[in-house]
Amino acid sequence: MNYKDTLNLPRTDFPMKANLPQREPAILERWESTEVYGRMQELRRDAGLFLLHDGPPYANGHIHIGHALNKILKDIVLKFQHLAGFRAPYRPGWDCHGLPIELEVEKKMGSKARAAASVLDVRRKCGEYADRFVDIQRDEFRRLGVLGEWDRPYLTKAFEYEATELRELATLLDGGYLYRGHKPVHWCASCRTALAEAEVEYADHTSKSVYVAFSVTDPTPALEAYSDRSPAIVIWTTTPWTLPANLAIAVNADFDYALVERGDGLVIVAKEMVDGLRDKLGLGDVVATIAGSDLEGAKAAHPWVSRKSLVILGEHVTLEAGTGCVHTAPGHGHDDYVVGARYGLEPYAPVGPDGRFTDEVPELEGMPVFNADSEIVDLLRSRDALLASEDYLHSYPHCWRCKHAIVFRATQQWFVAMEHGGLRERSLEEIDKVEWIPKWGRERIHGMILTRPDWCLSRQRAWGVPIVSVHCSSCGEVVCNGELTRHVAGLVDTEGSDVWFDKPLAELLPPRFACPACASTELEPETDILDVWFDSGVSHASVVESDFGAGTVADLYLEGSDQHRGWFHTSLLSCVGARQRAPYKAVLTHGFVLDGEGKKMSKSAGNVISPQEVIKQYGADILRLWVAAEDYRDDVNISDEILKRLADSYRRVRNTARNILGNLYDFDPDADRVAYQEMHELDRWALSRLGEFIDRCRTAYASYEFHVVYHALNNFCGVDLSSLYFDIVKDRLYCSPAGSLQRRSAQTAMYEILSALARIIAPVMSFTADEIWQQLPGAGRSDSVFLENYPVADPAWVDAELAGRWQRLWTLRGEVTKALEEKRKAGDIGHSLDARVVLSVGNGDREMLESLGLQEAAYIFIVSQLELSDSVAPGDIGIEVREPAGSKCSRCWNFSEAVGSHDDHPEACDRCYRALVS
Repeated sequence: MNYKDTLNLPRTDFPMKANLPQREPAILERWESTEVYGRMQELRRDAGLFLLHDGPPYANGHIHIGHALNKILKDIVLKFQHLAGFRAPYRPGWDCHGLPIELEVEKKMGSKARAAASVLDVRRKCGEYADRFVDIQRDEFRRLGVLGEWDRPYLTKAFEYEATELRELATLLDGGYLYRGHKPVHWCASCRTALAEAEVEYADHTSKSVYVAFSVTDPTPALEAYSDRSPAIVIWTTTPWTLPANLAIAVNADFDYALVERGDGLVIVAKEMVDGLRDKLGLGDVVATIAGSDLEGAKAAHPWVSRKSLVILGEHVTLEAGTGCVHTAPGHGHDDYVVGARYGLEPYAPVGPDGRFTDEVPELEGMPVFNADSEIVDLLRSRDALLASEDYLHSYPHCWRCKHAIVFRATQQWFVAMEHGGLRERSLEEIDKVEWIPKWGRERIHGMILTRPDWCLSRQRAWGVPIVSVHCSSCGEVVCNGELTRHVAGLVDTEGSDVWFDKPLAELLPPRFACPACASTELEPETDILDVWFDSGVSHASVVESDFGAGTVADLYLEGSDQHRGWFHTSLLSCVGARQRAPYKAVLTHGFVLDGEGKKMSKSAGNVISPQEVIKQYGADILRLWVAAEDYRDDVNISDEILKRLADSYRRVRNTARNILGNLYDFDPDADRVAYQEMHELDRWALSRLGEFIDRCRTAYASYEFHVVYHALNNFCGVDLSSLYFDIVKDRLYCSPAGSLQRRSAQTAMYEILSALARIIAPVMSFTADEIWQQLPGAGRSDSVFLENYPVADPAWVDAELAGRWQRLWTLRGEVTKALEEKRKAGDIGHSLDARVVLSVGNGDREMLESLGLQEAAYIFIVSQLELSDSVAPGDIGIEVREPAGSKCSRCWNFSEAVGSHDDHPEACDRCYRALVS
């Protein structure tokens, strides 16, 4: 007889092959057609709020793998919080203003068309460009399986957003934080605008370094005695192009300075630097030493300009490099500006917005500053002021967008004063109230806030929110205040920020508005726009408080680690300035994505992996699994090899689900579920492991350690289930009578496992989890896994005695399996069921096995028969593998002496006979 048809073999429509690239779009369509996200929010309408506020990506291109990492991390967090019982809305946003978009538009327009275009033409094209990529990125983010308010995103170019932004600016104006000043800022001559700290990146740059002698013309009393030997102060600089703007030489009051022979004269350098400079500068003996404080007030002749340089004191002067005498151009550097201001020095910068020298430097007029170094070296040499020159490779600031080297250039700009109202101090205090994940994030942003200069808010571009200010043509007064800004914000609310550039100024100002200084009505509008980082930085007001009410603080900001100097930074400053608090309770940062060898991705290197390519080949769930598997706190790697390995892990989970579903084809959880106390001991062990898995993953999700979830998932599916539980229980599932307690017990455990597993993996493998959920048997469940709760382990599953007993059983099983494998390799047996095992164990193990039942123990070891021999010392194990007694059952393949004893089924063992006749 063919007994195959009498077995309870698995049956399921759940396919073994995932075909995720084809299947996921259909699942997405179902989520959207059944309004899953909206129903999730309705389900948690009265629950506690967990608010993750989305940092807006630029709307200026297709998403890259870093975008995918970020958005998937956010989605994992929010889906878990929802399943855990919180209302966890997600409103995505886009950064729509700024230089990246404007430069792309200018590139498409061409230089001639751009020169002829009006500001409004450029702004219109920029808006269209942003809208286009918002739509493109929205579809790409949705394809990742990210659920959210995709039909109601926030856009920084939306009228209401811009109006709220201006009102936030007005609040800072009311508090006195804004001022207009002439001071050096990062300036990109290529983009013709000031740059924020976050818009500057550093790259290697080769400069001419020069040692230059400034002849002392007006000595201090300490120098007077050496005037007859023409002393000269030696400076060192790696930016010779800033020498035309030199106004001073800084020394450190606490250093000793040596007067050293050089030729017929003397040069002055820090005493500790003499030995290192001796050969390079041709130095002789030290004639005298004087304190740095005794040099203050001396004057030295500029090498070629008819101007004297003042010797000043500065704490920023170090002995790390150079001469200990620092060339100081207050118009070309922050430290220079600060120390120069103490001595009343103007921030002089004879460089135009195009990065070329102005007519104030006739020798170099019209020359780009970075082309001038060689000319300046020749000029210094001709004046006998050049002591040495050499190429110098160093890290130098570049524009993040055009990649050109930038200059520090003093210009009129709008600034937020860091010291006003204790803004810096209060921001540092708020940092300590925030949870930083990882913890080193606190140190990073603390250091940045501690040392940062005043925030330059203005930009000399077209595409952005205007700084609402007017200039009086009569007296030169600049008017910028909260009242004026709020008035214009009211217009922007209904007409957008284009109104500032479109309408006559008279229509934008409050009634009877005039210059407060001279009462003139001859006014001109400001043309500068706000820093784009201010745009996104006030999203705590434009989005969080707009949606959830004044005073609402986001639970979490989650972005890349570069945002410590970007969005995290400017959000903190703007919120502390306006609300005296941080805008977030916790900040989570992730690293950058590198290739499989740990190298930065670039098109030129040919190592770029796009999310679109991964989805096309593997599906979004594999990409999501990659995000969970990597420890995002450091930079993360991705490669074809890594993705293939993850695909194997995915298949393990999918096969686990398919195995369970195949064995639940006739199981109704409402009618067939077995009470825990009546369940088979192996099934109760499986539930105890499930309980531990549930709790471990809950803890990992809650602490944002998603790689722990990944490893726990692999271990649970690969070891606890596949290698142990499934390997043993299939005999009982296939061979026991369909409705027997033994089989229903296993099905009950399997149902609990899969029901929990689908909900546990839902934040990560969202498509697969919902696919599994659709296949689960039973009525009364929601039609999506995302309308359920995170599983809770039954307290009854916790049984320390049972866990300890089975831990010992697995140890014994491992030893038996090892012995069976040796026999298999020797060719003595084929399948393990071809064996009878004689086991010698200590009294404790004997009692445990006998209480379990030797036949049940044989099923656990997957052998036909088990016998116990004489006792051995406690903990010792003796194993003998022998031929089994009896014949092989044609139905279950176990050997049994009962085979042949049943006339109507002579090929069946006793167990199978009972199943056949039941």
